[in-house]
Amino acid sequence: MSDADLVRRIAPKGDAEAEAELCGRMGPRIRLYGLKHFRNAEAADDLRQQVLLTMIEALRAGKLREAEKVASFVLGTCRMTVLDARRNAQRRERLLSEFGEQTAQLLPPKMPDLDEQRLAGCVQSLNERERTVIILSFYDEQSGAEVGRFLGVSEANVRVIRHRAMQQLRGCMGATV
Repeated sequence: MSDADLVRRIAPKGDAEAEAELCGRMGPRIRLYGLKHFRNAEAADDLRQQVLLTMIEALRAGKLREAEKVASFVLGTCRMTVLDARRNAQRRERLLSEFGEQTAQLLPPKMPDLDEQRLAGCVQSLNERERTVIILSFYDEQSGAEVGRFLGVSEANVRVIRHRAMQQLRGCMGATV
């Protein structure tokens, strides 16, 4: 089956098999284009992903008028994406050279190095409920409501437990604030 036949199967029906086949055919070509222009495997992989996504979106929307020109469409998309990346890099360099020193002064001061063993000991010194709230809140990044459901307490109670546990941790770590 030709590339044009695959395009025709994608446009009206959204045929997933045709999409996969066309991506399998175009992906290596796009990656080679990216390697040639970026000389970086990660950037070439990013280019491949972005161009394939653009291609599939355009085909699903029926924006490609001539199915036989899918390779030209992909090549043009590659060119425009690479040019856009280069323009953005130049713009970023220009802005950094112009405003870099000013923005460096606005950055917050570097955080002091954390004594991980001491922190682990402090977390272990908490009672089981407080330790569970701290771990679920900060390690598992669960909301207060989720932690509350897990422990069978209200969200407000979770906030109180977390606040008290944080105070104990600050004291244990010798924090001045």
